[in-house]
Amino acid sequence: MTKQDRPCIKVCLYDEESGWCLGCGMTRLEKKAWKHVPAYRTVIGDSLPARVEALAGEGYRTGPDADGKKRKG
Repeated sequence: MTKQDRPCIKVCLYDEESGWCLGCGMTRLEKKAWKHVPAYRTVIGDSLPARVEALAGEGYRTGPDADGKKRKG
């Protein structure tokens, strides 16, 4: 994965409990690491789909549709 392949989709809304971005799943620190420590990109990237799925499972709108609110029942 290269810097150009970064998973950030410019949504940048964070779940307060986990610290994960509702758009891409990264934490703020991971976004910095992605930019400055290329060796971490694979480790970070591999964990993101499960995080976004977990947030969606909790009722959050995720990905490009993320708005920081939970879906209603």
